[in-house]
Amino acid sequence: MSEVSMYALPDYYDWTSGGLEGDTTYYTELAQASGGPVLELGCGTGRCSLSIAREGVEVVGVDLSPEMLKRAREKADAMGLSDRTQWVEASMTTFELNRRFPLVIIPYRSFLHLMTIKDQLVTLKRIRQHLEQGGMLALDVFVPSLVELHEIEGKNVHRGTFPIPGSKDCVEVHDITEHDPFRQWVHVIRFYERYDGSGRLVERLRTVFQLRYIFPAELFHLLRLAGFQIVGRYGTFHRGPFDHRSTELIVEAKKMET
Repeated sequence: MSEVSMYALPDYYDWTSGGLEGDTTYYTELAQASGGPVLELGCGTGRCSLSIAREGVEVVGVDLSPEMLKRAREKADAMGLSDRTQWVEASMTTFELNRRFPLVIIPYRSFLHLMTIKDQLVTLKRIRQHLEQGGMLALDVFVPSLVELHEIEGKNVHRGTFPIPGSKDCVEVHDITEHDPFRQWVHVIRFYERYDGSGRLVERLRTVFQLRYIFPAELFHLLRLAGFQIVGRYGTFHRGPFDHRSTELIVEAKKMET
């Protein structure tokens, strides 16, 4: 069984990563209101970007994985959306597009792949440079629960069973999580097990990825330090209130002029 990055497996990613409830609609509506063009960072295989492009809004997707971007281009071609989409292989910390946008989005918790406070701040400042005057950044992160992270530490946790479209096969996903509370790092070993229609195991892959979780107050301070004014914070993608019971944080922040 070989070990690969989860982001080098666009098929498995698409089969098992359908996003969060209501997130595509939320970001697409923001994009329509902005008038475009829209910049998506951490676009993956284009789930949100293509939804935005379907509504007639130009979108630029940036991602570090060439395999993910290849799949995004293939999808755009198949959907007839190539004229409204551009795909750029780059890091969130160093991208340079020489243009500005009214809206930048970072869906599906992708901001958490930045593993240091320095990288988070550098990224926010680079986003600010790519925003028009009065432009907005929208992103979402999970709200960390130290109790839950402690409970799952080192355990094999079943994350779900996912059917493969157009096939009788399915994929089982299991995670083993290692937690470093000092650095706020989470290291995840993810196993994909593919079964055929008769229940026979046909493939098992071991993948890895890391996150640095961020507490809400910490994110608010980082945004202000990077030159943003928070104009909205929600606990759901239906704009439900953010409070002590929320497990997700959605933030809208406008570029402040200096």
